[in-house]
Amino acid sequence: MNAATKYISHQPDSQGYINYSEHEHALWQQLYQRQISNLPGKACDAYLQGIDALNMSVDRIPQLPDLDRVLTQTTGWKTAAVPALISFGKFFELLATKQFPVATFIRTKDEFDYLQEPDIFHEVFGHCPLLTNPAFANFSHLYGQLGLAASKEDRVFLARLYWFTVEFGLMQSKKGDLNIYGGGILSSPGETLYALSSEPERKPFDLLDVLRTPYRIDIMQPIYYVIEHIDFLNEVAKMDIMAQVQKAKSLGMFQPKFAAKSK
Repeated sequence: MNAATKYISHQPDSQGYINYSEHEHALWQQLYQRQISNLPGKACDAYLQGIDALNMSVDRIPQLPDLDRVLTQTTGWKTAAVPALISFGKFFELLATKQFPVATFIRTKDEFDYLQEPDIFHEVFGHCPLLTNPAFANFSHLYGQLGLAASKEDRVFLARLYWFTVEFGLMQSKKGDLNIYGGGILSSPGETLYALSSEPERKPFDLLDVLRTPYRIDIMQPIYYVIEHIDFLNEVAKMDIMAQVQKAKSLGMFQPKFAAKSK
């Protein structure tokens, strides 16, 4: 989160609103329309319900105060406008106080399909709908509290928990099919199709295994972990996560299922 970025976030005015350009609104419209059509039958019900509740504009970048009115009413959360990149400490601090960080820039056309740092489309379209769900919101709050109190070394293990749930989590639907709840998938057309294809490995969620699984941020994920239903996140929140972190540290990491990143 501290790496260099070429993006500069917009500063909101005294009311929390941002004056985006027409070009930026056009980018949002293209991103939104391209991805929303991919999600029926793939996104989990809780996410689709959140999309309906937030009632985001198709052709204008949503304003955070408008989202906050819905989030506060449903789960007590709100957004927090942040720079393009923030520290892990600030990230955990915000989640611990029920504030979801949103970088207030939108990607350029040359990074339309993929960019490493999260932009407002990823954060708002990918994550905010599920923050209307009590189980997801509760898990995110508990995660922030744990991270805020954790050591730098332990935060590395906690990052894997976030990665394989909030960012790249899958779940069973009521019909027994696979659905997506991870925002990193939900905001990516390519990964939406890939994650539900026959190509990647999928395993039932096991906290210790998740904490021991390495990942890369710049590739399609070779493995996903699957929870039983969205309320299972409440069960994860009740686990002794930090005790499992210590166990994962003693056991060591699994062998990566991907090639090392070339320098």
